[in-house]
Order: sequence, then C-alpha cells, then structure tokens
Amino acid sequence: MPVVRASEAVVHDLHGARFISYAAPRTGSKELAAWRGEIPAGTRAPAHTVTHEEILHLLTGSLRLTLDGETHTLTAGDTAIVNAGTTLSVENPTSERATMWVTTSVGLQAELADGTRITPPWANA
Repeated sequence: MPVVRASEAVVHDLHGARFISYAAPRTGSKELAAWRGEIPAGTRAPAHTVTHEEILHLLTGSLRLTLDGETHTLTAGDTAIVNAGTTLSVENPTSERATMWVTTSVGLQAELADGTRITPPWANA
C-alpha cells in the first residue's frame, strides 16, 4: 500500500508516550519504519539501547535526549541521529507535549537496563 491515510495509522501507548505507526511491514514497507511519537509533559522514558539506527526529528516542543550519557536539549526542527548500539533516554521536562517523527529500519529492538528486549510493534508489525 503506497499511501497510508491518517485514519489507518495504528496507535500504541507505552511508558506514558504514544506512538502512531504509519510505515511498517503491515502497511507495505519492506525496509523502513516510521512513526510519530507524542511525549506528554513530564514524561521520562526508561533508558534503552537500540539495535538499529534511528533518526528522530522534533516537530513540536522540546525534549531532553541522553545518548550514551551525554544530554542534549532538542527544540522543534532539531534532528538526532541515534546509531545502533547507543543507549538513549527521552524526557519531556516541559509543561507542553512534544511530538517527533522517527524513522528506522524494520527489525528495531530496544534493550532495557535489566536485559529485557522489546520489539516495538509500531516499528515491526
């Protein structure tokens, strides 16, 4: 399916954030996955290590992104490149929701500090 309508996007909620999946194998994408992430004010996602490169582009708001222990503040229009094997955490310390667009390769997994591996359905299903 070459066109995915907004009404066809699949919504997933995890760790206080919302992931709206557009491009994934279920919509016809063979290599890439893309979704919009909505991070409410005051949300902090647990640190996790990614198995595939991710590109995060901040659409609205501001986020604090920590990559392998180095913290960066992103504002609307900023892009972060998260290489495979990087440990990252995302936090919205502001009073407003932030939204970002994320693109990665199909097959992405995230490993939490306790060794639990998560296969995000918004990137793989």
